[in-house]
Amino acid sequence: MSNKKSQQLRDLDPYHQREKERYEHPLPSREYILEILKQQGIPVPERTLYKLLSIKKNEQILFGRRLSAMMRVGQIFRNRKDDICVMEKLDLIKGVIQGHPDGFGFLIPDDGSPDLYLSAKEMHKALHGDRVLVREIGLDRRGRREATIVEVLEYSNTKLVGRLHIDHGIMLVAAENKRISQDILIAKENSLKAKEGQVVMVEIIQQPSKQAQPIGKIIEVLGNYTAPGMEIEIALRKHDLPHIFSSEIEKLSAKFPKNVLKKESGERKDICHLPLVTIDGETARDFDDAVYCQQEGKEYRLYVAIADVSHYVKPNDVIDLEALNRGNSVYFPRRVIPMLPEVLSNELCSLNPNKKRLCMVCEIEFEANGNIRDYLFYQAVMNSHARLTYTKVADMLAHPQGLEAKLHAALLPHLQILYKLFKVLLKARKKRGAIDFETIETQMFFNDQGKIEKIEPVQRTEAHRLIEECMLAANVCAADFLQKHEQTTLYRIHEDPSPEKIIALRNFLKEFGIQLGGKNKPNAKDYAQTLLKIYDRPDAQLLQTVMLRSLQQAVYSPDITGHFGLAYESYTHFTSPIRRYPDLLVHRAIKAVLNGNNYHPGDWHELGKHCSMTERRADDATRDVESWLKCFYMQDKIGECFDGVISSVTGFGLFVALDNVYVEGLVHISELPSDYFHFDATKHLLLGERSGKQYRLGDRLLVKLVRVDLETSKIDFVLAEPVKKSGRSKTKASSQNKK
Repeated sequence: MSNKKSQQLRDLDPYHQREKERYEHPLPSREYILEILKQQGIPVPERTLYKLLSIKKNEQILFGRRLSAMMRVGQIFRNRKDDICVMEKLDLIKGVIQGHPDGFGFLIPDDGSPDLYLSAKEMHKALHGDRVLVREIGLDRRGRREATIVEVLEYSNTKLVGRLHIDHGIMLVAAENKRISQDILIAKENSLKAKEGQVVMVEIIQQPSKQAQPIGKIIEVLGNYTAPGMEIEIALRKHDLPHIFSSEIEKLSAKFPKNVLKKESGERKDICHLPLVTIDGETARDFDDAVYCQQEGKEYRLYVAIADVSHYVKPNDVIDLEALNRGNSVYFPRRVIPMLPEVLSNELCSLNPNKKRLCMVCEIEFEANGNIRDYLFYQAVMNSHARLTYTKVADMLAHPQGLEAKLHAALLPHLQILYKLFKVLLKARKKRGAIDFETIETQMFFNDQGKIEKIEPVQRTEAHRLIEECMLAANVCAADFLQKHEQTTLYRIHEDPSPEKIIALRNFLKEFGIQLGGKNKPNAKDYAQTLLKIYDRPDAQLLQTVMLRSLQQAVYSPDITGHFGLAYESYTHFTSPIRRYPDLLVHRAIKAVLNGNNYHPGDWHELGKHCSMTERRADDATRDVESWLKCFYMQDKIGECFDGVISSVTGFGLFVALDNVYVEGLVHISELPSDYFHFDATKHLLLGERSGKQYRLGDRLLVKLVRVDLETSKIDFVLAEPVKKSGRSKTKASSQNKK
């Protein structure tokens, strides 16, 4: 093809103008490159593509980068001859690898089609999380779709945390993320003199291939595995949680004033005279919200004052970008990884007592029945009159003549009015039909060595629920305000349960003679009414657990699809901008509307996905830490017996949650009485084929602790038998407890 003809072909690019606007020296667009490749009908050598698109010699490097980018996202592929192929013509499947601790894995396809099985042999070519191209090769012996890895498009693991093992002079690091089953080879000169068993951070310098396992170098030695706080250091790195503020952020943080400046509060409404108070847990250090309520006849006026973080954290400055990266604060036992530098989170933004603070106020008027009559948002300056705790407020409300009430005599009447409003809002909540599951939260208590001394349930008081109702009201008003003014924002959405989950739930409840209302599409009120019906039943915990598991996970999204669990048509997060990035976005959106503008932080859908991801990441990290700490707590209790309840049933056994200890472990299916046990996912049980013996979710068991594995954070139980003495039945557990 002549140069003139090639140039003409290049000029036919329908996206040429877009490329000219983006780049000083525009290249053919990705879309047009694909079109030209498809027109050829066969794989094309790169040199031929140069001629087809009139790529000059000085353009070849940049054009090569464009082709590489197209390969990374799976638009094109190079075959063994190094010819360029159009992906969609090769019957190859793009996706992300999900590894399994036993060495095999699965491809999760990008197009949402069913997962494909990857054998342990295939998994030698890549690591968990890598983006790859695979070819389906048939069915494995268990009837699963099986694939072979053709190409790794993108390596997701560049650094990882693990433990160093030295075997006959060969150094290997076993990743803490057990989905990465390949060990990383370490040369002696790249070991930083780390010792056997120590926790290290590794940078991968050679990714795995069909012929070789991954090679890395140690870039940080964290220390001994059982050192105090090491479980958190591991979790931070395993889940890639940002936890160190850059020197640039530290310098910028140092410039913030210690207190609110006079010029900052000039144009704001002054509400310092209002007896606003913060009510939080005993260990809280960042106070996002303060409340005050006054009664006006039979009606109420509630002030919810929220820390004005958006005044200090400006869009796209280094603190804002880091806050977005973190997405939220992460609360580990005994340690917090804040979203914002402490000069903001614990000082200047925190609504500390007897300190002037800038705030965003949601002032709400309630009718006598708890319905919202009107609301108002405005910027203000406030002064918290007290830092109260849930425990203190609950005590003051229960004992108005008690010591705590006398210590806060001036605030007691205001708290009592707030409590009256809470009772009204509670009735409105029930009328609305919001779901109210009874769940048990626990708190760990530590000794001086940083290990668990005891685990106790958190007593959820009326004060907890009081604050919760105030925050719900403010969040609903924020969602309504932004919706009315057509300002896009991130809503907290909780979609309806899937039809499949509803069918499974109905079938399960039917066995207990319970009917879930709502025909084909039950709403939150149907769930709430069913929960009321089962409240006094001995199997209430079982039924509630199954109902809870039928629900979807709440996420952030600009789409207004409602909040199923809370029974709201629209709902957002406004009340915690110190610790949640979506709340900060909501504050900026509200301010924009108040100023007659519109707020555009970027792609709202991508922001929603990111914030949902960081929330899940934080949950996974804290769960890892708590699991490890519970394992450490249980390791000296091997041989002891405990009463517990089956908290989950799987095809490989039963998970049992222990009474009064709040630790969970596995009774493997092989430890059940001699029989063939079959898993029924719908009925949540294991059924013995010959004996007919059932083990069902919610059943009570007596178990003996036989194994604790700190490396995998796994606890194993076996079934224990009751001990009979003097004609009376006594369990081994109760005998043990008396010791």
